[in-house]
Amino acid sequence: MPKRIEKPELPRKTCISCGRPFAWRKKWARVWDEVRYCSQRCARQARSGRKPGR
Repeated sequence: MPKRIEKPELPRKTCISCGRPFAWRKKWARVWDEVRYCSQRCARQARSGRKPGR
């Protein structure tokens, strides 16, 4: 059985929209290098040109 990876050991990135750190998710396994936003909300706000939290 493969060794289990603990949460603190997961790769992390910083969201380019809100600046918050976020961790790797299994659904991003194939596209991790392309992930830039922590959520769909941040991605939408970045595309619309709005600042986060407004």
